[in-house]
Amino acid sequence: MSNIRIGLVEDDPDWLRGIADFLKGESDFNLVWTASTGEELREALSHSDGNVDVVLMDIMIQGKPEGVLLAEETALATGARIIMLTSMEEKELILKSFQAGAIDYQLKSNFEQIPDAVRAAYSKQSPISATAAEQLREEFRRLRAMERDFEAKKMGDLITPSELQLLSLIDQGYSQPQIAEKQFITLRTVKNHVNHILKKLGMEGSKEAASKLKEMGLLDKENKGR
Repeated sequence: MSNIRIGLVEDDPDWLRGIADFLKGESDFNLVWTASTGEELREALSHSDGNVDVVLMDIMIQGKPEGVLLAEETALATGARIIMLTSMEEKELILKSFQAGAIDYQLKSNFEQIPDAVRAAYSKQSPISATAAEQLREEFRRLRAMERDFEAKKMGDLITPSELQLLSLIDQGYSQPQIAEKQFITLRTVKNHVNHILKKLGMEGSKEAASKLKEMGLLDKENKGR
């Protein structure tokens, strides 16, 4: 097996020296180049011998998340497998790194794991490591929860308290005549309210509307408020 050609981008001179020395101690690794800035990285990539198999890319360069953009640039230019290096689990930046083309990330404090990550990336055993996959799943869960909360708020802002109460009764199985009797209003008024709600929400049926709001947790709030 030929040696794995590696590029290293790290702006901290102590980390750069430490990781570089550590990588050089692996018999199947060939550290082709190192870079501390985007300019140095582009200079390395401009040479014919700058092509590498795996690039270890620091997320934060000179205090900015420049590594995210450089990861995409490097992946497009070389086709190399990109592993992000980070001092802390900056979840938002890690997610952006994967969107930019990175396939893994490693905490610098766990530098002993870097060689195995490099070998896994090189052999293309997995498009993404198990640890990184879990971070992505956690971030996507957070984003989905935020999206649900936003949709619930938007829906809640559309519906008045009296309309919410009406939908709650529909969800509990009350018919329109029963609701009219319970609310001391005419059946025609109930029907008008229902039609107004459906038009507002863009839905065809009152049960569908009630089910949707219950799914969003809005009817639970209405029932608890009683």
